[in-house]
Amino acid sequence: MEPKKLLMIVNPRAGKTKPAGPLFGAAAALSEQGYLLSVRPTKGQGHARAIAAVEGAKFDVVVAVGGDGTLNEVAAGLMTLSSPPPLGYFPQGSTNDFAASLKISGDPEEAVQAVLRAQPRQLDVGMWNERSFVYVASFGAFTRSSYSAPQSVKNALGHLAYILEGVKDLDTLRPYRIRLTADGEVLDGEYLFGAVCNSTSIGGLMKLDSERVVLDDGKFEMLLIPNPKTPGDLQKLVMALLEQKYDREGLVFRHVSSIHLQTEEDLPWSLDGEYAPSQPEVTVENRCRALTMLL
Repeated sequence: MEPKKLLMIVNPRAGKTKPAGPLFGAAAALSEQGYLLSVRPTKGQGHARAIAAVEGAKFDVVVAVGGDGTLNEVAAGLMTLSSPPPLGYFPQGSTNDFAASLKISGDPEEAVQAVLRAQPRQLDVGMWNERSFVYVASFGAFTRSSYSAPQSVKNALGHLAYILEGVKDLDTLRPYRIRLTADGEVLDGEYLFGAVCNSTSIGGLMKLDSERVVLDDGKFEMLLIPNPKTPGDLQKLVMALLEQKYDREGLVFRHVSSIHLQTEEDLPWSLDGEYAPSQPEVTVENRCRALTMLL
């Protein structure tokens, strides 16, 4: 029997403060179980996607090693293939939101067990216009902090890096006027923040009840934070967010399969923590069970 071929796409910049020993241990465990490994380090933004798209079809398994941004790129590359191989994930970033939803360990020697078990699970993937995302597309308040915090700071401070970067946005906190159609429901108004996600965590700051998030049901969880009209409204919104009561105090929480957003504002987005430039119209669609992961 020929050995299974495994492509490991490694972002060497992610998690630089983490010891390399467990990663070598994971590679050794895969080799001992008969996998023939090929390792490709990435050299910059977009490289992981290119490697997965060009080389992924030659392998039985592809493993992304890095943070959520690396996973996003590898998944995007595999999505271009007619028959993509299953995807494994060794989370080595600073927040690893999606890994938390999937209950994948941040220790590669433990995460490798998911690949060795070879239990595939089909997961939904999002499309933002022509770009794909694995677990979240967001706009508005604090979105910039997910992609603008320097990688060195993310490595050193983890979640705190996002919080500190987000504080910089406080003086520019502003509502965005949008018209959004979600599965036929029209929402027209001013919002501070919006997200569609397939995860129990958004940006490492907001948490969703795991019982309300199904990762392969063809639905996103959509959260919109409206612009408060009074200080009292703002206080209620903050309390609802802190208490994770997303059905209260004017917050908009829905399970949706697609949205179409129109705006005349300069409204940049974040896709799995990666920058996406403002567009006057954005269509976000759920591609049900489009990605197979080993969990």
